[in-house]
Amino acid sequence: MQLIRAIIRSEKSATVIKALFEAGYVAVTKVPVVGRGKQRGIKIGDITYDEIPKDLLMIVVNDEDKDFPVKTIIEAARTGENGAFGDGKIFVSPVEEAYTISRGTKEL
Repeated sequence: MQLIRAIIRSEKSATVIKALFEAGYVAVTKVPVVGRGKQRGIKIGDITYDEIPKDLLMIVVNDEDKDFPVKTIIEAARTGENGAFGDGKIFVSPVEEAYTISRGTKEL
């Protein structure tokens, strides 16, 4: 299994979650986060904002399914046709173990 973590613009969260749902990926965890990427924040006038609010979306998928939700996230989270700085980043990493708390069972 693979854990997909997407850090995206907060205003894109609903669109991305809806696109994932429509693609059959209904289990999503959303966490508000702050940080900055390569652009080192934004400067408005004399003020620099180096902690930009974003949302972190996390989903777990089967190994063979990881490419489709990644593509779905990119398409739904991208600003405009060509994207823009600050649209976000996606990280994919293996899940070694998973447990369902209510049943106490191991999923992998």
